[in-house]
Amino acid sequence: MDWGRLQYFLMVARHGTLARAAAALHVDATTVSRQVSALEAALQQTLFERAPTGFVLTAAGRTLVPHAEAMAAAAARIHSAREGGSALSGQLRVSVSEGFGNSFIAPRLAGFVAAHPELEIDLVASSGFLNPSRREADMAVLLARPRKGPLITRKLADYSLGIYAPADRPDWHEKIASAPLSRTGIPVIGYIPDILYAPELDYLGEIEPGLRAHVRSSSILAQRRMIAGGAGVGVLPCFLAAGDPALTRVRPEQVIGRSFWLALHRDIAPQPRIRAFIDWLDAEVRDARALLVEN
Repeated sequence: MDWGRLQYFLMVARHGTLARAAAALHVDATTVSRQVSALEAALQQTLFERAPTGFVLTAAGRTLVPHAEAMAAAAARIHSAREGGSALSGQLRVSVSEGFGNSFIAPRLAGFVAAHPELEIDLVASSGFLNPSRREADMAVLLARPRKGPLITRKLADYSLGIYAPADRPDWHEKIASAPLSRTGIPVIGYIPDILYAPELDYLGEIEPGLRAHVRSSSILAQRRMIAGGAGVGVLPCFLAAGDPALTRVRPEQVIGRSFWLALHRDIAPQPRIRAFIDWLDAEVRDARALLVEN
């Protein structure tokens, strides 16, 4: 088995396209394509389906990934021993929700980056998640516990959400305190129901039965800006809204509780780069519990 070809295979499996794999390997896409094709010919198996959106692992490809990951981990250990140190290297891809990724992880990531300068870190913070079962990411921080797949899962943290209004509309604050939101005439901001990427985000009914959003966005960051800009009122995670002078918490007695769940493929759980990031994230969550959870 040519380990060099397996490195190309692993980069395409992680990145999904020849161009991104080539950029990670600092070669051209033609070289990546040639090496992957040579590996498929040597194994007499098709490892990827060529789709318009990129390269998708076949069943044979998914079977090969953990073996290639194990070889990559072994190579990293050999390199570290040769260099006489224990520096972590390679790529780490983490999929998180848009709000948690942008407002919690990103501002705190500098310490982890400084401690592990040889790691390449991909923080995929978006509306939707990459799937660790299909090796789209090394790990994911999800809004619900996955029930299927070869995954290790556990709760990462609880978090609270509340109702927020623009700080410069005290007249709205008074109305919201004394009447149901649906009867105040104030626009309600929320998610677009038919493209809601997780049922845990369908929480307006927990504020008032039948409450609907009249101004909608698939992005929680856009919702935050719309509320701060005076377009209406809405529900935001407290860690996202805390400290923003343009926002005011209204009806503080109404608290919505949710949880973040950590999921990773069981085959990569022992890898040092994975353990290092989880340990770091656990410590950050523990230190910021007062920000995440409304007491």
